[in-house]
Amino acid sequence: MAKKITIYTTNTCAYCGMVKKYLGNKGHEFEEINIDQQPHRQQEALEISGALTVPVTVVTREDDSQSVIVGWNLSQLAPALG
Repeated sequence: MAKKITIYTTNTCAYCGMVKKYLGNKGHEFEEINIDQQPHRQQEALEISGALTVPVTVVTREDDSQSVIVGWNLSQLAPALG
């Protein structure tokens, strides 16, 4: 079960909205880090994911293990939340 969910987003990212809507519909709370509003955190997202794209969703589980999902990838996101 997810202990903490963090999503790195931008203002113009359609997939970011899809991830946020999916999580909301499933009843998951999450922290959103908008890198347009907090550009100093862009490097953080890059280091976590290795990708220059958003959304980057980080799911931290109860045992502190993490899953990092880049983009709108339901086949990775859904099991990570389990």
